[in-house]
Amino acid sequence: MSGVLRPRARRRPPGGAPANPPGRFARWVHEPEPGERAPRPAPSVRPERSGEVLQFNRSPDLPFDRTVNPYRGCEHGCVYCYARPSHAYLDLSPGEDFERVLVYKPDAPERLRAALARPGYRPAPIALGMNTDAYQPIERELRLTRRLLELLLAHHHPVTLVTKSTLILRDLDLLEALAERRLVSVAVSLTTLDAALKARLEPLAAGPAQRLAVMQTLAAAGVPVGAMIAPVIPALTDHELERLVAAAAEAGATWAAWTLLRLPHEVAPLFDAWLAEHAPLRRERVLSALRALHGGRLYRAEWGRRMRGSGVYAELLARRFELARRRHGLAAGPPALDCRAFRPPGGRQLTLDL
Repeated sequence: MSGVLRPRARRRPPGGAPANPPGRFARWVHEPEPGERAPRPAPSVRPERSGEVLQFNRSPDLPFDRTVNPYRGCEHGCVYCYARPSHAYLDLSPGEDFERVLVYKPDAPERLRAALARPGYRPAPIALGMNTDAYQPIERELRLTRRLLELLLAHHHPVTLVTKSTLILRDLDLLEALAERRLVSVAVSLTTLDAALKARLEPLAAGPAQRLAVMQTLAAAGVPVGAMIAPVIPALTDHELERLVAAAAEAGATWAAWTLLRLPHEVAPLFDAWLAEHAPLRRERVLSALRALHGGRLYRAEWGRRMRGSGVYAELLARRFELARRRHGLAAGPPALDCRAFRPPGGRQLTLDL
């Protein structure tokens, strides 16, 4: 598939990025006249030929060492999304551009196949769509995530997914087949049980009830499913922590994890502007709590602290989550997946010293 596609027009509820500021690498900046609002970018979907689609990391904060991201940008429009700053590398805005100018990798399955076929490759779970949701709405037409899952199933390679979309149920046949071989685990992202707040925070993502229904369906089909309680937003959603864990357990989750709100680069001013528009009475409380968690800043990107913060408030959040998780009998992470059954493309022999 090539060329520039135009996504179907969707009626967008209020919320998402409140502006379209330039990225931090922009050479030219438009300064609007007083009272002028820059026009919203026209929706578009652009192909990008992949280089290396299988990316590795050494972050001690992440439970995986490799990932594949078939998309850049995300239609869900979650204002807090930590991936927004990546659009600056495309000379696009992390604001509205991130939600409306989407990039896809049409050759991602072929590139992944080549990576798996390399001599010396050793399997470990691939985290699929960790930068932006692999099941965002354009996946319905492009089907890249499904093709990637078909490839991983064909070669018995383990995979993990995190999503807040009901579209994942389209691929239930593949997920069931992967689950039968202990090759998959799925996390459903839960932010809030307040549908009205969700509509402003995550305009085009599935609602809370829909996400819990997804968990129920996956669990009933034998697909290991957990809850990613994220992001926990101090003074806005943190009071829901125990209720989110309880709802996930009732929906069939077998494990749960959580992460704190992260505001890297351009996300911080976007989120601040969102607070001023949608939660003005809570704005100072939210920002004050974040500064308490990050040593006086809104965000610190230090390993070991960026996901959870530090200090008394961070310890309290961690303790509350741990008590709730244990109360409902949930594990602290997904089940181990089978890395020994991997069949490399091309039929070469693989010896694992495990």
